[in-house]
Amino acid sequence: MPTPALHSLHVRPVKSLGGPSPVEAAVEPWGLAGDRRWMLIDAEATVVTQRQQARLASAFAEPAPHGGVRLSAPGMEPLTVAAPEPSATVTTEIFRKRVEAVPAGTAADEWFRTYLGDDVRLVHLDDPARRRPIDPEFALPGETVNFADGYPVLATTLSSLDALNSLIAQGDHPDEGPLPMDRFRPTVVVGGTAPWDEDGWRRLAIGEVTFRVAKPCARCVVTTTDQRTGHRGKEPLRTLARHRLTDRKMLFGQNLIPERTGTLRVGDPVEILD
Repeated sequence: MPTPALHSLHVRPVKSLGGPSPVEAAVEPWGLAGDRRWMLIDAEATVVTQRQQARLASAFAEPAPHGGVRLSAPGMEPLTVAAPEPSATVTTEIFRKRVEAVPAGTAADEWFRTYLGDDVRLVHLDDPARRRPIDPEFALPGETVNFADGYPVLATTLSSLDALNSLIAQGDHPDEGPLPMDRFRPTVVVGGTAPWDEDGWRRLAIGEVTFRVAKPCARCVVTTTDQRTGHRGKEPLRTLARHRLTDRKMLFGQNLIPERTGTLRVGDPVEILD
């Protein structure tokens, strides 16, 4: 068995859009630097993701200077959006929790409305250190998260994806596999482990950064969405429901909370501490 190591990093500046895969990234207490600091909301100020708008899978966001973001999507002229100045916030709702965020402005709103054909707005997380606490059942006092679903970092492993794809090949929809890792939208991908080893992780170190495992990641319809086309199928949920179901949740990957900050680099050794 090879030594476990960091295989890839993934930063998605806008929630539910695609993003770059840098060779290194700084880890902040609430997630990778620049990751999920922006999100879309609807007319009721509730978060909009690929769950509601599969076309978001085909859109792409990359970091721009000074905290801004550059947007691109099929059929759309690219748009660079500057990080808004701290100002009056709007109260948004993300998974039944209220979070204050700063509106990005009319240009960004119109860009997304044109692309999606729906009444949406883009907002920015101006102060991740205090805006959104992590679920206290799994966090220490003062720990916060960006606009990720619930936790700062999501880790998956290459070996578990291989194992899952083998199960898909034996199932009802083998033509849908093998699935790429981007279906699971991880922050960090680890290589060199045995399949499903992550089920036993409690603490781990990736290079100079240590993490605490909060809980396994429960999966939703986003994983059935082709991250290039937005087309949806049955897998991997059908197979996860048969082989990875715990407490009525389909599991793949582990949610992590940084214990200390630092910089991650592709190739960093991964050590399981507990």
